[in-house]
Amino acid sequence: MAFRDGPFENIKVPLVWTAAVAAGACILGAVLLIVSDGRAQASPYQPARAGVETVAGPVGGVFAAPVRWFGHVSDYVGGYFFAVSENRRLKRELAELEPWRDQAIALKNINARYETMLGLQPQPDVPMKTARSVSDSRGPFSNARLLDIGVGQGVKIGNPVINEHGLVGRVVGTSGNVSRMLLLTDVASRTPVLVDRTDARAILTGDGSGNPRLEFVRGVGSVQPGDRILTSGDGGGFPRGVPIGVAAKGIDGSWRVKLFSDRGAIDYVKILLFEDFGQLVGGNDLNAPPLAGLATLPEATEAQAAAIRDAQARRDAAAAAQRAAQRAAQPAPAPAPQTPTQPRPAQPRPAQPRPTAAPPPAQPAAPAPGGTE
Repeated sequence: MAFRDGPFENIKVPLVWTAAVAAGACILGAVLLIVSDGRAQASPYQPARAGVETVAGPVGGVFAAPVRWFGHVSDYVGGYFFAVSENRRLKRELAELEPWRDQAIALKNINARYETMLGLQPQPDVPMKTARSVSDSRGPFSNARLLDIGVGQGVKIGNPVINEHGLVGRVVGTSGNVSRMLLLTDVASRTPVLVDRTDARAILTGDGSGNPRLEFVRGVGSVQPGDRILTSGDGGGFPRGVPIGVAAKGIDGSWRVKLFSDRGAIDYVKILLFEDFGQLVGGNDLNAPPLAGLATLPEATEAQAAAIRDAQARRDAAAAAQRAAQRAAQPAPAPAPQTPTQPRPAQPRPAQPRPTAAPPPAQPAAPAPGGTE
């Protein structure tokens, strides 16, 4: 029997009221469920909730897959239709970013060079000035550079010039704000050097090529391929121990040096304000007695100071005893032989004439009274 043929055929229920009653029943049921779930220590609906989540997880994944696929398809189609405009936009951005990229690369290289130069610390400590090569003078025989600092910054003729790899050359001319640097490869360059392995001395002579020659090498077999070449400090023009390069056998059979400074561009250098070895040690330090300044160090303890004084006293006592022993070991001088002396005869002394008294001057006679002339 159909529903319209039943006893409720003529019943008419308002739709609005039916919806309101259903909504109220749902709200009431939801409130009851929340209240009962909050009061209970263990939710009685946990099994039902777990079952719903177990079923809803795979079902949600199945329904979400078409949505994701549709999104990918729409992006692909949109990218295909808007590829021309997107390509133009990317080209504009690339053109704008290319100058910034070039500047960033240049600044990165400069910062790396600066960091390396700042890390240089020669031994012994010598004051330095950083300079930049502003001009290059090259020819078949001349290899020189102009630097952007001069006498105004303390640069003098003869100051060594180094970069982050090793010795580059020396200053041969100065002005107010510019100085001229002669490279090691110049034909006028002569540098006293030593072989690090054998301490053999030689002269590094430039001949215009990239690898200067080693001349006047002292000793047989004192140089081998790969030996490190350093400045010797002979003559006082360079500090000792500045790295220069490694020894290698030339095509002509002579010993040559592969310069460390050729490993990079010679654009940023440091000038050692080195004049002579006297500036490395003060005059008072050269004249000070041994252990004179150790007792005055702030970190020296009282026991250390007492031990230093005791050692100095023992040293002075030993020196005094040694001097006394040397004086005692010297033979006494023999007395000179005495010869008998005969008395000399008395020589008559010549008579000295006695001075006689001069007669008194004559007095004029007084005239007689009454007389006439």
